[in-house]
Parts: sequence; structure tokens; C-alpha cells
Amino acid sequence: MLKVGDKLPTGSLQEFIEVEGGGCSLGPNSFDIETASAGKTIAIFALPGAFTPTCSAQHVPGYVRRAAELKAAGVDEVWCVSVNDAFVMGAWGREQKTAGAVRMMADGSADFTRATGLTLDLTARGMGLRSQRYSMLVRDGVVCALNVEAPGKFEVSDADTLLQQAQALRG
Repeated sequence: MLKVGDKLPTGSLQEFIEVEGGGCSLGPNSFDIETASAGKTIAIFALPGAFTPTCSAQHVPGYVRRAAELKAAGVDEVWCVSVNDAFVMGAWGREQKTAGAVRMMADGSADFTRATGLTLDLTARGMGLRSQRYSMLVRDGVVCALNVEAPGKFEVSDADTLLQQAQALRG
């Protein structure tokens, strides 16, 4: 399992781009994780699935609400990662009004999630392999803080906790 001090796994995540520009085409675009995190401090939070109750009512809204404060604490980008495709993540991002605050990153085949060791098997509930709920601060591709939730909980991966950690790491 991924831990503090580890580098993020290599691979890619996908993001649905609403407006063509900046080298990105309209629709799903693939981003190399190593390249996208190089030289940046990124707040990453992951969750079991788009449009699910806790994720939609608390997890994503908290990061949207705290995005400016996270940036003031030295965070360059905020990523939401879920085992969903880029189309679903794009639609969820529109519904959650994440534009300019949170990048909705799709891990459609769960490659990134498997590589982190933070999988959650929800096959019995008809959802297949998903991500555990967690948050982390990553600086230049290296994990500096990691908060993994106990099953069924939402206590340590929230935006307030990660904001406090970002402020503490910044000094």
C-alpha cells in the first residue's frame, strides 16, 4: 500500500475537458501522472464512486469550498480520483460545479487505484473494484501526507483535514 515518502505510481488518469485549449482537446484527455505532478504540490482525494451519497453530499463539496484556501496554503492543484470513466467524472464535475477548483480525474480501469494498493472490492454491492476513500498531499510526485478512511467512514479524508496538513507542511 502507498505510504508517506513513496512516489506516486506511474501511469495516466483521464479528465473530461469542457473547453478546448491549452493543448487539450474537447472531451476525454489522458494525463501522465508523473508529468502532471512534477514540480507541483497536489491535494488528491479519492472516493468509491461518482454520484454516490457521501461523495456527492460531503467529500467533493468540501474540496470545492476549500479550494482557494488550499491554494493559499501552497497547493497548486486539487484532484478528485475515482474509478469511473472520464465522461462520468465530467458530468459529475458539472453537477458539483468543480470548474476551476477541482480536477475530476478518471481512473476508469482502476490501474492507478490498484497501483496504490488502496482498492475497495464492492463486487457484492454491484460496483466492482473501486477506490478506498482517502486524501493525500503530494509534493513533486512524492506523498507527504496520507489519510485513509476506515471502511464506511468519512472522518480523515475531508478537505479541512488536508488543509490543516498543507498549512503545517508549508510552515
